[in-house]
Amino acid sequence: MTAFLALIDRDLRMAYRFGADTLASLLFFILCGSLFPLALGPSPDLLRHMGPGIVWVCALLASLLPLDRLFGSELEDGSLDLLMLTGLPAYTVAFAKMIAHWLTTGLPLLIAAVPLGIMLGVKSGELPLLLLGLMLGTMCLSLLGGMAASVVLGARRGGVLLPLLVLPLATPVLIFGAASSYAGQLGASPAAGFDLLGACLLAMLPLCPLAAGQGLKAAVG
Repeated sequence: MTAFLALIDRDLRMAYRFGADTLASLLFFILCGSLFPLALGPSPDLLRHMGPGIVWVCALLASLLPLDRLFGSELEDGSLDLLMLTGLPAYTVAFAKMIAHWLTTGLPLLIAAVPLGIMLGVKSGELPLLLLGLMLGTMCLSLLGGMAASVVLGARRGGVLLPLLVLPLATPVLIFGAASSYAGQLGASPAAGFDLLGACLLAMLPLCPLAAGQGLKAAVG
């Protein structure tokens, strides 16, 4: 457990020291969300109706940006080989990196979703549903993204393959998350959407780190 927490702390320190990836994700998230009113027009009713879906799509795309270097930079400088020699199982190393990815990407996106949602006209009563769904959804995206990043690790043009692999797998998360966020507008219960998101998260928690660990083993050789 000490080595596991130390690995998470190491990644957090590196993300703080080299914060370009986190900053790029946040700027992309905000700028991408800001383009929708320009394309859809200034109608407040239209923006309010589409606001939760816009936030979800932008969060999904923004979470993909740092994935290319989640394991890639460490494979290039040889530090991934050292991590595999720490005595931690490969899936534990992968899980620690996924947690660090959510803390440095998913959590800032969750915070930035508040002003973006307000800008898009999401009502204050609907914001808690949006944020709770995004919290579960970004956790799922970090798990899926970490698994996909390990699978394409070392592959030629892995950065091109990565979104093509993640986006189809993330489609159920997007559907269930958007459904829970729209429950307030439709006067329905968001419980079904949250239950499905929670089921996805519980299924991914054991499976994604195990698959990512096998990808790391194959990449290191």
